[in-house]
Amino acid sequence: MATTKTKKTTVNIRPLGDRVLIQRVEAEEKTAGGILLPESAKEKPKEGIVIAIGDGKTLESGDKTKFAVSKGDRVLFTSYAGTEVKHDGETYLVMREDDILAIVG
Repeated sequence: MATTKTKKTTVNIRPLGDRVLIQRVEAEEKTAGGILLPESAKEKPKEGIVIAIGDGKTLESGDKTKFAVSKGDRVLFTSYAGTEVKHDGETYLVMREDDILAIVG
């Protein structure tokens, strides 16, 4: 299970359309049995915090869809979801809302 620690909660990146900006939670340092994991053995968490959301997808009628997630939500997403982006020394994921599987808690 990943920890809830993230480094930054505000950033000047604004996703467009139905995309969201997510910061991964940090990977666990050790296993449940207490074994410390080296960096190469850590699996990238498939969990993160929503930092920003876009305007919503534009429908043919011109209306915008509403997001099911909001800023600050802790979410689970697919393994290969999104595009990794580095900004101000931090790493974020920009992904479509469809790549989000669930809201945690």
